[in-house]
Amino acid sequence: MAVNSLGSPAGDSVFAAVDLGATSGRVITGRVGAATLELTEAHRFPNTPVRLPDGLRWDVLALYQGMLDGLRAAGRSGPVASIGVDTWAVDYGLLDADGALLGAPFHYRDGRNAGAQDLLPPGVGAQELYEVGGLQHLPFNTVFQLLAHRRTAQWEGARTLLLMPDLLVHWLTGSVGAEITNASTTGLFDARRGRWADDLIGRLGLERSLFPPLREPGDPAGTLLPHVAEFTGLPPATPVTTVASHDTASAVAAVPALERDFAYVSCGTWSLAGLELDAPVLSEQSRAANFTNERGVDGTVRYLRNIMGMWLLEECRREWRREGAAPALAGLLADAAAAPPFAAVIDPEDESFLAPGDMPARIDAYLLRTGQAAPRTPGGYVRCVLESLALAHRATLRRAAGLAGRAPTRIHLVGGGSRNELLCQWTADASGLPVTAGPAEATALGNILLQARARGLVGDLSGLRQLVARTQPLRHYEPRGDLRDWDRAAARIAPGRGTARSR
Repeated sequence: MAVNSLGSPAGDSVFAAVDLGATSGRVITGRVGAATLELTEAHRFPNTPVRLPDGLRWDVLALYQGMLDGLRAAGRSGPVASIGVDTWAVDYGLLDADGALLGAPFHYRDGRNAGAQDLLPPGVGAQELYEVGGLQHLPFNTVFQLLAHRRTAQWEGARTLLLMPDLLVHWLTGSVGAEITNASTTGLFDARRGRWADDLIGRLGLERSLFPPLREPGDPAGTLLPHVAEFTGLPPATPVTTVASHDTASAVAAVPALERDFAYVSCGTWSLAGLELDAPVLSEQSRAANFTNERGVDGTVRYLRNIMGMWLLEECRREWRREGAAPALAGLLADAAAAPPFAAVIDPEDESFLAPGDMPARIDAYLLRTGQAAPRTPGGYVRCVLESLALAHRATLRRAAGLAGRAPTRIHLVGGGSRNELLCQWTADASGLPVTAGPAEATALGNILLQARARGLVGDLSGLRQLVARTQPLRHYEPRGDLRDWDRAAARIAPGRGTARSR
């Protein structure tokens, strides 16, 4: 299926992006030239976690097989110049001394993470973690996962820690490394110095030898192992290029911003809302507001907050399907548009919405404890979710701008959520700022363009973004309505209960 086709001269190069999200994985090929950017989906496969007796795990072998099948499909369409891999952040696999994987990686939504922050050793507190790593406090941050994991027998055999994209690159090439944008989400990365936080790692009782050398986007990661080349049909010399392996970092690289002062929302399962800065903001005010400082491309900082995004809507739809109803998304959105505005609002960051399960019932429980009436129709729930997400986008971006001393003039909303016209318009209405929506495939575009840049086909980050702006379909939304209506709705959201709040 062609995602976008804008002409493809014979001299253009083709790159393969392995893009794994929380619910599905894809291999997408991209044809890149001086004025060409064409994406084609080669293969899509589900990402279905497995609940085992010891917890919720990723089915990493199924993901690896889906990736290989996708690369084989990509190779059938012609020569592949390079391969890049991106996934979600924080989760990891442990290898033993022989390089074998010690069990399927835990899922960040696994219940073991809930109390892991209490395992911090004496003398290491939240303030120091922020001063070093600059991360938003989330119970599933890698540092907390590791504190829980090290209490297991499995830990004794661990010799190498590889974050999810690094693990898949290792299986493709045999090489070992840690891509820097993903490493910066662990809580064990020095946000100021741009390297592993050796002192903190030691004080936490972790072995520094677990953490492999860092790689930057654009660095070579190796070539295909013989058995991988044989299965995929790709030449053994096919290079694997390090990209911004945290999917949000690749998405932000592909934001089609032509202005310097822009804000972004990368909206999929999560909404990642923030600013691109030249240096981290590590003040006590920033920690109290629970903003994260993650590494972007070319030494930039993604100053943002994690907000539960379209997960809320998809969990509602999953529950309705389980109950035997299967309302189509288009109909739900039409019903949401017709539902009364601001009938009910929630805080998307409330910790009760984090785990899988009956989302409409959880929304009802939140509304009951905040003195609001529950929606009566699926369309009412959808309106509640989308208006609440728009309010969360507004609150997060306003706070980020104040803490960073920036005044964004436009919001770029990228990712799958950019296809949702109601969410885009309501984000503009709530914020009072114009919204440019798209590209929907920002993560894959960023992955592919960083590969192309490593081969000299694309210029600096500004040039990369200009190519996206010239070639990709975008939609523009101007604020409308009365901003005071959004102010009144925001005042009804119960503060201080969310999983993204500081503790």
